Amino acid sequence: MTVLVRYFASARAAAGVETETLRLPPSASVGEAVEHLRRLHPETLPRILDAASFLLDGIAVRELDRPVPDGSELDVLPPFAGG
Repeated sequence: MTVLVRYFASARAAAGVETETLRLPPSASVGEAVEHLRRLHPETLPRILDAASFLLDGIAVRELDRPVPDGSELDVLPPFAGG
């Protein structure tokens, strides 16, 4: 299955791309998708992924064992400063 990953702010800078498409096994979870991203960008992205929040098709992910449907969008949101 395929999942479109969208990176924001420092996650975008660390990945070096705004979006990328992952190919995952049919039963993959959000956590497995995140681990795949760690392997794709081992030098720059893992630290950001440790602190990031994730949206799956626009809905906040609370549990990383949540299944990822084919064709979905996974947003990587690093912590934002401001107030």
